[in-house]
Amino acid sequence: MLLPQGLSYFATPMPLYMQRLRYILTALLIGAGSLTVAAQDIYIEEDPPIAEMMARFAEINQSRKLVPGWRVQILATADRSRLETVKQSFQYRYPNIPVDWVHSKPYYKLRAGAFSSKLDAMRLKFILEQDYPGIYLVKDDSIQPKELIGDY
Repeated sequence: MLLPQGLSYFATPMPLYMQRLRYILTALLIGAGSLTVAAQDIYIEEDPPIAEMMARFAEINQSRKLVPGWRVQILATADRSRLETVKQSFQYRYPNIPVDWVHSKPYYKLRAGAFSSKLDAMRLKFILEQDYPGIYLVKDDSIQPKELIGDY
């Protein structure tokens, strides 16, 4: 059904600014659609020195066996049986958070998580402080890259 110029479907006059706004929005939608079609054909050509540098960077990073990072220390005790008890309790409460212990004479240290940034480790510390008061962050320079974990 064709309507006379300036009339909407309900036969009320449409103001001039509304007509112009309708034409502008239609033009923008058509223009945005054509931009997305054109954006799909993007090709990146890298210079040979850049490609070589990126390959070398990847090779160096893959050859690293250990990375520095942060862990949350839950307990430091000389009593091995207390360490095992707290570790089992922790694993029951937080089954998705990896926990392990190290022995530095005379102490057994129970540590949770493995993070590349201190901020991520602080997030876990905040969560665990409610159940384990007195926990703190420790720097660990012997973390395997596969141990690094994400957000909680």
